[in-house]
Amino acid sequence: MTRTATVRTRLPVPETAARAVRPDNTDDIETRVDDGAVVTTVHREDTGGLRSTVDDYLVNLAVAERTRRQTETHHE
Repeated sequence: MTRTATVRTRLPVPETAARAVRPDNTDDIETRVDDGAVVTTVHREDTGGLRSTVDDYLVNLAVAERTRRQTETHHE
């Protein structure tokens, strides 16, 4: 049985964050922008793999957003 998780995160510039995390996508991960949010769906065969992948994704998304904010601050 496949396990699935969908994470929806509202960010000021969701397109930038989605572009930053998409290179990490595999055939089992889909990232898109929907209604002002980054939406990522993860499919894994077991709960442990799903949890690990979602955890990695959230760290990568946080880094992408932090980098965007720092870049924006330095260009103002």
